[in-house]
Amino acid sequence: MKKKIWWMVFAALALTSMATAQERQPTQKAVERINKEVRHELLMLPRLDVFDNLAYKVDGYNVTLYGAVRNASVKSDAESSVRKIEGVEKVDNQIEVLPPSPSDDHLRIRLYRSIYGYPSLQRYALGVLKPIRIIVKGGHVELDGVVDSPGDKNLVGIRAKSVSGIFSVTNNLQVVKP
Repeated sequence: MKKKIWWMVFAALALTSMATAQERQPTQKAVERINKEVRHELLMLPRLDVFDNLAYKVDGYNVTLYGAVRNASVKSDAESSVRKIEGVEKVDNQIEVLPPSPSDDHLRIRLYRSIYGYPSLQRYALGVLKPIRIIVKGGHVELDGVVDSPGDKNLVGIRAKSVSGIFSVTNNLQVVKP
């Protein structure tokens, strides 16, 4: 008799937890709102610059942050600003803080001048948020962001490879129509 009662209690608890889990499934509208707000919060970070790259993934009410930044405060600011968004339950901060390196800093400046200073690429330098992100780690360069055409993507890669002192260039630029 006691076994039967325990099984009934166990079954009731299992059904209750399943019902609660189904209620917590986010709607498509909620996920879209969280996506939009996360993007907005990350773009509004005051110390975010062309040498930082942030990305994110929204999975229901959970947000995972990716990318690489030069300053640890940008990493913590990103996490705290996303945590404040209504509906976000968990933030998994996988943002890498790049090690300080004077030689990488010199490469960043030279890459910036080579890419954004080139006449046909200067239009990408307009505005506060630059669409081409330059990540340098140990002399290896990763280009992230967006450009308007495949020709611009190739040109940015060529300009980056022309800077002396670089070991490799990974061109992850995406082509989007303006």
